[in-house]
Amino acid sequence: MVSVPNCRDSNTPSFYALEAIKQGSAAVGITSKTHVVLVALKRNAEELGSYQKKIIKVDNHMGIALAGLAPDARVLSNFLRQQAMNSKMVFNRPLNLGKAVYSIADKAQDNTQSAGGRPYGVGLLVAGVDENGAHLFEFQPSGSVLEYVGAAIGARSQAARTYLERKYEDFADASKEQLIEDALTALRDTLSQDKELNAQNTTVAVVGKGENFTIYDDEDVQQWLDRLDTLSNNRNRNEPEDEEQEQEQDPEQPAEPAPEPSEQSDRMDTDE
Repeated sequence: MVSVPNCRDSNTPSFYALEAIKQGSAAVGITSKTHVVLVALKRNAEELGSYQKKIIKVDNHMGIALAGLAPDARVLSNFLRQQAMNSKMVFNRPLNLGKAVYSIADKAQDNTQSAGGRPYGVGLLVAGVDENGAHLFEFQPSGSVLEYVGAAIGARSQAARTYLERKYEDFADASKEQLIEDALTALRDTLSQDKELNAQNTTVAVVGKGENFTIYDDEDVQQWLDRLDTLSNNRNRNEPEDEEQEQEQDPEQPAEPAPEPSEQSDRMDTDE
């Protein structure tokens, strides 16, 4: 009897590939009927080093966000670029999103069963628009590919997924601005308590029907962070008002009769 190794077994290469994704900084993707948004948290190895790119443009209608080993992501993104170029040259049309993600899935799956190879140690969120609408796919090193309305990968990504699960019903009809605000809010939930989003460590990318894949980095991303801060401040101001309204007595309810005066009520209460 031949035993098939489980990818969760710590002795298999797939286990180390998944661990590489979990150690990578977080990336979040959300899609509506017309747009797809990717946001990612960048890291620098040390204070004197530059921040690593987390979102890569593949074609005018498609791009990826990564968590894990950046060199492996560059290999896969270059492969996707070749596929997109071939589609334009041979068929004179942009590469279909489904065909794109399954092409890298097949490439990754070959590495899991060939001698001397290793799985790609990177997870990808593939976002784009084709003739069938807006799409968001998650790619895993095993070759597994699934389409999502909202997805998060990387370190502390469970906190982002929890937020997306609460809000996913609003994504379909959301505007581009609303998608970015929700994606940044989910990304902010993945931060440790001593960190915050800023123009240096945050990247935003948007693609939609009639809108090319656009990446906002550094100073360009500040406009979206300002919108997020404004939204958060408005929510914080509204929460105390809501609590006060709940504490107010319903005017339709009859007031409770005042207690009858007693001898003790004439005495003043003190701390003594």
